[in-house]
Formats: sequence, C-alpha cells, structure tokens
Amino acid sequence: MLSAPKPDAVSGEDFVFAALSSDRGSWALFLDIDGTLLDLAATPGAVSVPSSLPANLEALSRKLGGALALVTGRSLDYADQLFSPSHFPIAGLHGAERRDPDGRVHKATATAEFERLKIDLIADTANWAGVLIEDKGAAVAAHYRLAPDRKQALEPLMERALIRAGPNWTIQHGKMVIEIRPASADKGEAVTAFLAQPVFAGRRPIAIGDDVTDEAMFRTVNRLGGFSIRVGPPLPASEALGSITSAKVLRDVIAMLVS
Repeated sequence: MLSAPKPDAVSGEDFVFAALSSDRGSWALFLDIDGTLLDLAATPGAVSVPSSLPANLEALSRKLGGALALVTGRSLDYADQLFSPSHFPIAGLHGAERRDPDGRVHKATATAEFERLKIDLIADTANWAGVLIEDKGAAVAAHYRLAPDRKQALEPLMERALIRAGPNWTIQHGKMVIEIRPASADKGEAVTAFLAQPVFAGRRPIAIGDDVTDEAMFRTVNRLGGFSIRVGPPLPASEALGSITSAKVLRDVIAMLVS
C-alpha cells in the first residue's frame, strides 16, 4: 500500500507569511544561517550578508516579541560578526553554544588534544587544493565544495580525528562539509532549550533550514506541533513539512513581513 504523500507541496513562504502576519503572538521562529538566510558561497568566509537583512530580522524579532533565534553550525562569535551590530539569541556549533534572550552565554570548550588535532588537520590537508579546514573553536570543519573528489580521502581522515577528540565529540556531515563538533547538543535540543525561556515559552515553533544538519531541528519542531520548512527543493527523505525555493525568497518574505 502506498503511504500518503508528505505535504512537501506546502508553500513554506505562504505558511510563514500567513502565520506571522495574523497570529504572530502564537509562534516562535528559528532560522539557520548558511543556505537559509544567506546564499551558500564557495568558502565559509565568502558569504555575503545583504545590507537590509540584519535590520529586517531585528524588526521581525520585535513583531514576535523577541521570539526569534538563529540556530547555526557557525560559532556564536562568527554569527555575531555576520549580523553586527544586531544581536539575536543564537545557538552556535549546532547547539553546543547558546546565547539566551537574557544575554547569558553557554559555551563549549576545546581540550588541548582537540587544539592539536585541528593543527594536524590543517597540516595534513595543506597540499589538498580546494580543501579548507575551518577552526570553529570547539569544533572543526573540513570543507570540500571546491574539491568534491576529496570527499573519500577526507572521510577517514576526519574519522581518525574524531577518535583523537574522544567521546565528547561527534561527526556531522553536511553539504560538502564534514565536521567534528561537541556531542553535547544538536539543533533540536537547542530549540527545546530556547522554548523553555520566557520569551519563547508557550509558542509553537517554526524552524527553517536547508541541510541535513537541520533535520534534528525539524524533528523536534514537528513533535512539538510546530512547522518545519526546508529551503531548496522538497526531499522525500527530509522531515520538513514545507519548502521555500531559496534563501532569497525567504529574505523577501521577511522583508514583506516587516514592511
């Protein structure tokens, strides 16, 4: 028997606009950054933040009574740089770092061995053209968007690095990236932590992301009676209930909501 199709035909932009226009006091919004709010770039440092986006996010946050948070694989400090001078509640490193609405910061710390293995990863890949090792503090990511053929070599290298890191770290695969991050949290747990805060409490969550790293967030939001949206074409394997075509379309929706 064929199962009922997932509602991936649901227009994410229509849902977000309707929900946050008419009943914004009932919803909390959780947004990934790369590939979701910002267009993907060849390297992490090459992303571009449209000049109007920070102010539009601030205006939308005010309309939501502050119930807007960024949930990202970026470090908290780097996410702040991207949206400076704006400061939002942020979960960084896939939830291992978090700044609460009241300004309290929870941060993971790297061990001495983790610091050494980051240096070794940079040295081991120094001659691998197109591979970029990104030091995120308590996490490290190997990007191969410019050298997709290096994936097979990077996977065992990162697995060996994970063994060195120890049981408090885990491996995370994303779009053209393999990352070793703290195992203490994921994006779903970050959403749950935010929803326990007074600003977010009692609201239904909307989560928007684009990558496999956002699936934990989607599962949590769906379980809590919220709505999950994938940026990009609908994927049968995704937990997302709706889709938005691109990061630009999402930015346009945000701009319309605050106009």
